Amino acid sequence: MSLTSRSGFDRRRSTATGTGTLAALVLVAVCGSPAYGRWAGENTDPNSASGWFLRLLAWPSWRFDSGRPVETLFTDGLRALLLVVLAATLLYLLPGPQTAPAAGLVSQLFSGWGAYVFAAGFAALFSSLFGADSSLFTAVQAAGTGAAYGFFAGWIVGVASLGGRA
Repeated sequence: MSLTSRSGFDRRRSTATGTGTLAALVLVAVCGSPAYGRWAGENTDPNSASGWFLRLLAWPSWRFDSGRPVETLFTDGLRALLLVVLAATLLYLLPGPQTAPAAGLVSQLFSGWGAYVFAAGFAALFSSLFGADSSLFTAVQAAGTGAAYGFFAGWIVGVASLGGRA
């Protein structure tokens, strides 16, 4: 299975990767923004399922507040950037179900969803190693939090990655 076909780049792989990456970028850019985080914190009930989910979407937060320590600003930004880059990479590397002869919608959905779960877990793990109080314990805890975020928000990327034709 090659990356190129006779007509050039394989459109099936690039479409699924591109739409999934675009969804990940929008999730991080919009839901990780300070404005969305502030809105979710002020206007949602943390004790309801919808409020909890809307607050969870703000997990890949990136901020540029001058009152916060530089290490925190760096790790938050690194986590958001790594999430998008790793999601794009894993969406590209996990296209097996999308290009298989008998690929179905369920396998495409789970491929994109799984890529986002792994991307969020690894982004949290790697970025927490550069934090002010970095330790293996905090990195493992952060990876668990990132994987939980990826599990509950990754279906959005999974649905978006259905753009690749099987």
